[in-house]
Amino acid sequence: MFKVFKQLGNKENKDLRVRIYFTLAMLFIFVLGISVKVPGMESLGENYDFLQLINTLGGGALNNFSIFALGVMPYITAQIIMQLLEMDIIPYFADLAKQGATGRQKLNQISRYVGIAFAFIEGYAFSFAILKGTGATPLDYLYIATVLTAGTAFLLWIGDQVTKKGLGNGISLIIMGGIIATLPQMFIDVFTSTVIFTGTAQAITLGIIKFILFVVVYLAIVVGVVFEERSERRIPIQYANKSTSYGNAAQSFMPIKINAAGVMPVIFASSLSIIPSIIATVAASNNPNSTIPLIVQKYLTYNTPVGFIIYVLLIFIFSYFYTFVAIKPKEFAKNLQENGGYIPGIKPGEETEKYLSRVLSRITVLGGTFLTILAALPIIFSKVSSLPTSVSIGGTGLLIVVGVALETYKQLEGSLLTRSYKRGYSRR
Repeated sequence: MFKVFKQLGNKENKDLRVRIYFTLAMLFIFVLGISVKVPGMESLGENYDFLQLINTLGGGALNNFSIFALGVMPYITAQIIMQLLEMDIIPYFADLAKQGATGRQKLNQISRYVGIAFAFIEGYAFSFAILKGTGATPLDYLYIATVLTAGTAFLLWIGDQVTKKGLGNGISLIIMGGIIATLPQMFIDVFTSTVIFTGTAQAITLGIIKFILFVVVYLAIVVGVVFEERSERRIPIQYANKSTSYGNAAQSFMPIKINAAGVMPVIFASSLSIIPSIIATVAASNNPNSTIPLIVQKYLTYNTPVGFIIYVLLIFIFSYFYTFVAIKPKEFAKNLQENGGYIPGIKPGEETEKYLSRVLSRITVLGGTFLTILAALPIIFSKVSSLPTSVSIGGTGLLIVVGVALETYKQLEGSLLTRSYKRGYSRR
């Protein structure tokens, strides 16, 4: 790592440093926008637990009801839907997915249009839920929805600029930046809650020990997430070369991450889990005597035993679903056979497909279990701890930050390595 930062100081890598500065500048604009409220609106007075995921990924923008309140979540939702539609549900999208870079570019463009539409719908729904009973008119709802949609569109533009002119994936870095923006305040809340300087010397010492213990546990979880993100199963693959003997056949590996699904299962599960809460909110606004909000509050929220069990089960189930969507054993086995490749000891075709499916199933047990525990930690921690609700250990946010940071570092390291090879070749 230190070698990478040392190479960045070379004169030959000035353009790479400019890309890093540009990325940081764009993220700074995003962080500033989190504190810019929608004109005429105040921070949310109620605690909307079912919107906690959106608020976390947006760096607290939703709670502030800023112009970036929706963040890039509408676009993420659109991407998820498009990925599902590509599974031969709509032939047009499936054909585009098979057309390579050109088809992928068209799908990405469609995803952006769908994401903007979702942003407007979500903005209108949020404005209706927040302004209910205040005498707001449909024009007020339309105004707020338009501002929030413009904020999401601006973030997508920033993400594009970072991807083209900066370093890393712009959308992922925006999400990571929003999560990191909340970390300083979280540690401040922990310190002020555990260390009370008005007490006795013994109480102050005990509070400092508690704060240090919290930091140590947090760092230990970070190390565990890094280890899990870098863990993979390598399946050996050989490509028979007709011009050479079997012993000289080219050999490579197919790496499969333990958590191949990433954070998508949590997003899927969270999206399904908030549906009952949204229905309850609408039901309560139309009929104050409705029993639906009471049922949802008792059985279908994260903080209830039944809701918690449903939530973790959904994460584990979606881990299997999304892993097989991301890595399609049948398609991979077909492509491998067409290119003259095979797994040593496994017959090409159907046997290869079964072998890959079996390996994916076993790996997903570990990855799904780890992801479920990580997503459940904040909920359990809030129950057993007396710390403020803004304080959490583990969670989806931590997984996103670690994953995006590792991918960005790999891209930086790869760029430096490529440049060093080119300079060495030119000197020859």
